[in-house]
Amino acid sequence: MKISSIIFDMDGVLIDTESIHKLGTLQTLAQFGVIVTDEQYGPYRGQPDTLIMAGLVNLISEPRPSVQELLRLKDAHYAASEHLAAPIPGAVDFVLWAREHYKIALATSCSPRNCKSALQMLGLQDAFQCIVDRGAVTHPKPHPEVYLKAAAGIGSAPCDCLAIEDSLNGLAAAKAAGCIVVALTTSFPKAELRELSPEFIVDSFSEVTNLLY
Repeated sequence: MKISSIIFDMDGVLIDTESIHKLGTLQTLAQFGVIVTDEQYGPYRGQPDTLIMAGLVNLISEPRPSVQELLRLKDAHYAASEHLAAPIPGAVDFVLWAREHYKIALATSCSPRNCKSALQMLGLQDAFQCIVDRGAVTHPKPHPEVYLKAAAGIGSAPCDCLAIEDSLNGLAAAKAAGCIVVALTTSFPKAELRELSPEFIVDSFSEVTNLLY
């Protein structure tokens, strides 16, 4: 495979934070007297916080807080539990290997604060040549903006970039940007990932390494 660059998602690709993000969301809504059921939360799994809160805010009685206020509260709850997050197996070693062979960037829906904290936990705070987080984009995934900015930030055409994603919205964003897409099965079953037509579906970073040789 001829590529010049690799663009990584964060949550579900480098670090396992889904349960912590969910807990933070539920705690935030509970502050306004709303108990979110698994059935209500299910459709939002793997989506950017901005889209999750824009949907769930409608469960709150008037007068409702703004989505930005909900995001602020959710980030605070997340920060209190983020020490429970664990690296995705093989992710750190793969990033350290990749930066020696390719230009690498991060394209994440995380807030700037959560992004910085996660990278420090992983020991990857200086690994990426470009980081595009929630604070740097106007349109969240599945819009391609985050991937287009990440590719531009490392001076690569999207078609020369391998994007590693785990979520359905992330896959859609990377595909729309024109990247070559690898779907990692850390968050969704292969059948659901296949519906987004990624070029590759893998279970581990060792499989990604094999694709590049």
